[in-house]
Amino acid sequence: MNPLDILTWILVSLGGVFCVIGAVGMLRMPDFFTRMHAASVIDTLGAGLIILGLILQSGFSLASVKLVILGLLIFFTSPTASHSLASAALERGVKPVLAEDEGEASS
Repeated sequence: MNPLDILTWILVSLGGVFCVIGAVGMLRMPDFFTRMHAASVIDTLGAGLIILGLILQSGFSLASVKLVILGLLIFFTSPTASHSLASAALERGVKPVLAEDEGEASS
């Protein structure tokens, strides 16, 4: 196994780990805003590392160009979508769960 294959396995595995962490975070977080943050972890770190590993594995080809375009699309649209979702949630009156609120609710 050459070093390129090892680096590809590391990047794809790390991307998968971040996707699993983000998915667990989406299930366990208490409110919309923290769940949205967990989803952004999946987009940026998880998908980004997987795409980078696939680019290394595909070499210099049309597939790598398509993967770069896909990575750029995710890189530019993910923050915009997250900002739009957060703004829409705030306009609709969704309030973030704060640490003080959790302490008051339990007592």
